[in-house]
Amino acid sequence: MIIRLLFAILSLLVSEVHAQAEVTSPNYIIQMPNFNSGAGIPSSTTYSIGITVGQTAPGLYSSTGYRIKSGFQYIYSIIPFSFSISTISINFGHLVAATPATASGTLTVSAGGAGGYQVNASENNAMKISSSGKTIPDTTCDTTCSETAAGAWLSNSRYGFGFNMSGNDIPADFTDGTYFRQFANVSLGKTPQTVMSSVYVWRARQSTVTYKVNVSATQAAGTYRNIIMFTAIPSY
Repeated sequence: MIIRLLFAILSLLVSEVHAQAEVTSPNYIIQMPNFNSGAGIPSSTTYSIGITVGQTAPGLYSSTGYRIKSGFQYIYSIIPFSFSISTISINFGHLVAATPATASGTLTVSAGGAGGYQVNASENNAMKISSSGKTIPDTTCDTTCSETAAGAWLSNSRYGFGFNMSGNDIPADFTDGTYFRQFANVSLGKTPQTVMSSVYVWRARQSTVTYKVNVSATQAAGTYRNIIMFTAIPSY
């Protein structure tokens, strides 16, 4: 019902405009022509803006069941959406008790949609030995931290696995390189959390993920694994 209503509304709007304005020749038909009073891509060392002045009724229009985005900013983007991870395999090697090990990777996002983007992160489960089920718990940092709030993690007597973010478009609770969070554990019903986001158009925004693990002298020996999942979502 919503789709039919949307088509009906769009058909009505297009037919009205088509009746009012159409430019034709034996070789082409231009529907809804528009001559703008100003257009271009002004720029400086700190910004670049695509602009059109004089367009008829630009903007976002919405109601129950549909959204219409009118304007050149919605039609075309010179920055296609892309997302990359610099490394897809992290190996901490042989862990020594009370001696934290770290490793890092870079997330890169380009987003040309009018609504920006976000990147969510989660883990499939805590780091564990698949045969025995023994786990390295998610960190609680020096006092407290969670999947939604970072905390300082400086003490070598605080154990677990966590991550820090630095760079572009990261959550504000990653105050500096000593602040860590847990990854949202989806096996426990946790919701993936946003680790990068922006409402602006950007090219090649980068952030660094620093993974950290620290174990006690009583941690069971073995090979521990888990899967970290990053999901990049564009918004148009």
